[in-house]
Parts: sequence; C-alpha cells; structure tokens
Amino acid sequence: MTYDAELNFCRKLLHAFHLDSTIIDPETADFGQLDQGIRKLLGMNDIYANAREFLMHKIKPNTIYRVRDGLFCNYAFLLLPETESPHILMIGPYTLAEATKQSLMQVTEKYTIPAQLFSLIEKYFYAVPYLANENMLVVALNTLGEKMWGGLDSFTSEILDLYQTSTILPFSISPDLVEKQESQINIQAIEQRYRIENELLLAVSQGLSHKVEQVFGNMSTQHFEQRCADPLRNLQNYCIVFNSLLRKAVENGSVHPFYIDKLSSDFARKIEAITTQEGGFKLLRDMLHKYCLLVRNHSMKNYSLLVQKVITQVDSDLTGDLSLNSIAAGLNVNASYLSGLFKKETGATLTDYVNRKRMEHALLLLNSSTLQIQTIAQYCGIPDVNYFTKLFKKYYKKTPKEYRQKILQGKAD
Repeated sequence: MTYDAELNFCRKLLHAFHLDSTIIDPETADFGQLDQGIRKLLGMNDIYANAREFLMHKIKPNTIYRVRDGLFCNYAFLLLPETESPHILMIGPYTLAEATKQSLMQVTEKYTIPAQLFSLIEKYFYAVPYLANENMLVVALNTLGEKMWGGLDSFTSEILDLYQTSTILPFSISPDLVEKQESQINIQAIEQRYRIENELLLAVSQGLSHKVEQVFGNMSTQHFEQRCADPLRNLQNYCIVFNSLLRKAVENGSVHPFYIDKLSSDFARKIEAITTQEGGFKLLRDMLHKYCLLVRNHSMKNYSLLVQKVITQVDSDLTGDLSLNSIAAGLNVNASYLSGLFKKETGATLTDYVNRKRMEHALLLLNSSTLQIQTIAQYCGIPDVNYFTKLFKKYYKKTPKEYRQKILQGKAD
C-alpha cells in the first residue's frame, strides 16, 4: 500500500497514548475479543452482530467514523483503501470522560445491568484508556486520511451511535462465565496498569520529562488501584507506593542514594499533607518532574565507580577538605591517577569541579538567605572571604556583594 509508512506511524502514535489499533477483516474477526467479551457477558450479543453487519455492508469508503457505544466507550474506524478484500482500521475502546464509580452506576442503572456485575464493569474500565479530548486522535486520523485518499477534501467524518441496542438485560448469568470473564478482565486491568507504570518508570530512569508528561497526561483516577473506600486515602496510598517506585527508578538511572534520599523524604512529608485529590495529582506530577530532574542533574551512569565516589563526596559536604590529595588518600588511590581519571571522565579538573559546585551553592545561599557574605563563604568551604569573593567574581562577573545588591534591587522593582 502506498501509505504503509504513514499508517505505521499513526498506529505508533496511537500506541504512545495507549490506544489499541487493530486491522480486521469484518467477515472473520472475533468482535468479542476486541472488547474482552464484556458485552457478551451482559447479554449484548446483538451489538456484535450489528457491528459486523455495518462493517461488512454499510461502511462507506473515504470516511472516518467515530463511534460512541452504550457502555461509555468510544471507537474510531475506517475502511482501508488499496486492499484485496475489505479491511478495517479499528481504534479503541477509549473513554472521553473519567469512568468514576458514580458514572458507571448510572450506566448500569440505565441498562438494568445486575448489581452483581458492577465490580466486573469497574475492573473493565480500569483497563480502558482515557483521553481528555479527541483532538490528538482527530488530527492523527485526518493526517492519515489526507495521505490515503489524496487530500482533506477527498474524505469525510461521521459520528455515530452505532452500537446502541434496545435491550441489554441478561436473562440468565452463568456463575462460571462471570468468574471466567472477571478473571480475564482483572488480568487485563492489571497488565494495563503495570504497562503504564513501567513506561513511566523507564522514562524517569532516563530523565525523559517529555515522555513522562505524555504518559501521565493520559492517566486518570481509574488507573490507580482502588485499595480502600476513601478516594483521598487511596490516592495518598498510591503516592506512597509511587514515591518508592520512583526512588528505585532513579537509582536504576545511576543516581547515588545520597541525592535520592533527601527528595524521597521530602515527598513523603508532602504526601501525608495532601488534603484534596487535585492536590494529590499535582503532587504526583511534581514527583515525576523532580525525579526526572534528579536523573538529568545527577546521573553518573557514564562515570567509573571511583569517579562516582569522588563526585558524591564533593556534593555531600562542600565544607570538607576536598583537595586532590585528601580525597585520593581517603579513597586509597594515587593522586595523579585520580586526577587524570577525573579529568578524562568529567572534562574538568577536580579543583575546577569543586570550585564550580561551591560557587553554585554560594549562588543558592545568596538568593535564598540573608546570611552575611563571610558566613556564606564558610558554608561553601572557603574560610578566606577575600579568596571567596575573587572566585565568585571569576564565575559570575560580579562580587557577592554586587550580586546581592542586584537581587535586592530586583525585589524593590
């Protein structure tokens, strides 16, 4: 097909948003497998028949369909051109609104679905991807359609209630069928949750903030395992667990525990202070962002173990004796060897690295405190205030006093 590359790219993009895309032959496709058989269990078999009938005989070429069914789910599909027999690109299911307990109870009431099946409905929707809106999907499909059919004017879009059905009451429910279906849907929900979490953790371990934002942006409360009845406590519990997972993720990104522990402890305190779900989600985003920054700023995956130890020692105590001879003696290595290795791996001499770190800390203290210049110099491990001033000016083109005056002028403005 002349549009293979564009089709593959579109499907890869949809996969990044956790949207399933399948190319089916409507004559032989098992529609029950496309929705894990949930509608079969609910006595909605006519939906499968209606879908097959439409896709085999009524679907129009050069048309992108977006469909909402009676079970809170959405789909998109289109007839692929240039194929020997009819093949359909089918996308979904996905939801456009968060499937809360209240909204799902309204659905089950509307269609008189027995109460004993409610937990099954809940688990099913935990595994259904959530889109805040369809803009991304519409743009992706329109771009694909433009390539497949020769321009934006050569195809149309339709929105349908294709899967509506008049009766959705199962007259008899086999306990064995319920148990089998519940097991299948429960496994699917768990796999989906773990897949998303693993994507997040991998992206964090690599410091890929943009990937983290993409994955987290398509999550909703239904992705979080419901371990207790209180939604706020449930979110706090998830934050606690996720804080631990993120801690291990950045450790896998070659960040020393020295840097991880402070951030993890800080978030542990903030988690207990959560008072709203909105605040909980905001904190989750902040956790992901800060752990990504930790990897980007402190990952030592390209350094040897010896250089990692040196960097950690410097960063952990800027007031200590950080001379080459002192550090080499502490690590029981030759000073010349350590100096050469450090320069080779970091691109800077040990003295330059120590001075830069001390000046960065000085900059932080000047911006965040009212400490005297001499006191700041001591906190940076430089007791000689004249040498401290000279070194600061070398890095920032101003003396500490001039820099502080600039800060005060800015606040006054």
